[in-house]
Amino acid sequence: MTVTAQVCCDENKRLLSRRGVLGAGAAGALAGLVGEGLSTRLAFAADAGYTGDTLVVLSLRGGFDGLSAIAPIGDPDYYKARPTLALPKSQAIGGNSMFGLHPGLAPLLPMWKNGSLAAVHAVGQPNPTRSHFAAMEEMERAAAGTSLRSGWLDRMLGMTGATGPLAAVSMGNAMPARLLGGAFADVSMASVDSFSLAGEAAKRPMAASLRKMYASAPPLLAGPAQAADAALTATAGIRATAYAPANGAVYPATPLGNALKDVARLIKANAGLAAAAVDCGDWDMHEGLGTAVKGQRMYDNLLATSTALAAFAADLGPAGMGSVTVVTVSEFGRRVAENASRGVDHGHGNAMLLMGGGVRGGTVYGTWPGLAPGALVAGDLAATTDYRAVIGEILQQRCGFGALSEVFPSVAPASFGLAAAR
Repeated sequence: MTVTAQVCCDENKRLLSRRGVLGAGAAGALAGLVGEGLSTRLAFAADAGYTGDTLVVLSLRGGFDGLSAIAPIGDPDYYKARPTLALPKSQAIGGNSMFGLHPGLAPLLPMWKNGSLAAVHAVGQPNPTRSHFAAMEEMERAAAGTSLRSGWLDRMLGMTGATGPLAAVSMGNAMPARLLGGAFADVSMASVDSFSLAGEAAKRPMAASLRKMYASAPPLLAGPAQAADAALTATAGIRATAYAPANGAVYPATPLGNALKDVARLIKANAGLAAAAVDCGDWDMHEGLGTAVKGQRMYDNLLATSTALAAFAADLGPAGMGSVTVVTVSEFGRRVAENASRGVDHGHGNAMLLMGGGVRGGTVYGTWPGLAPGALVAGDLAATTDYRAVIGEILQQRCGFGALSEVFPSVAPASFGLAAAR
């Protein structure tokens, strides 16, 4: 029976929580597993038969404004709706006659030009809601209209056969609560270097005691404890050697930069990383979104995010990125019209970014519905593409999946041609 162990930071009552089947005794025994930092979940494929890409899911929490990041500069209604916040055509970088990249994405421009960065616009969820809580839950469950309670990344892992000691790892305290929820092993840590059993010392062998305690226990109780013990052992092997980014990569000293550096570290450690999910917040810009210049909130957030992603790509190098695909998701987009506070409120349609060696980039995919008042949905950009269909195309083209019904029920993968088949 597969069980799940989760180690949460700063939540002493949930340091080990049930994802599949978890005994209360195991929860108490592992209550000392701690970590702190940005939320990052990593899933390792124990099955050497998995040869697909490492899928890195970057969740832009708070409602990412895709209309700022990938601005529809060729749509005149964009400028009517955002008289002070719209990206001027003269400041757009990359893109084409319809779309322009925000200058805050400048660190990623080389990847746009070499074809390893793309965007998909007018994406969204079925049954849209402007509630952060409800939208995030549905984004991670990704099974609208069904009774499934697991997360889509957990279901994906089930199809890869990822059952090793580091089958899923979450770093930090802002964990995507449902994304990896389900039947597969799930451990939390602040970082590779900080992952340890609280209280462990030469005169206080906590891990050894834990091992003995559950040596003869039924699998239902022993599984989580043994999985956590194995994860500690595996991580200790990785951190035995200090990590130095390659190719001159310099990660920003931010939670996102630190998290992506650890993802790269685990990829290069050949630990069998199948998927990683990283959280990056502060996108809920009801006020002070700002113009496209340094010192303004959207500009600075985009610059910090793109700098971290560019360092990640440089660290792995072309060969490493050849087997990695990064996908951004957000619970919803922002409204088309700016508000009186020089911000934008909760909306619907949004943009996704895709980065990797197999991405056919340098372009914006999707069906653009336009921003004329009659084309909007309750004042929002209409979503013409289900975000799950975009991920589905990546799963098929880059991760070697066939049918996707177990991951995304009743969703057909997109056929944009946005990624080359492995």
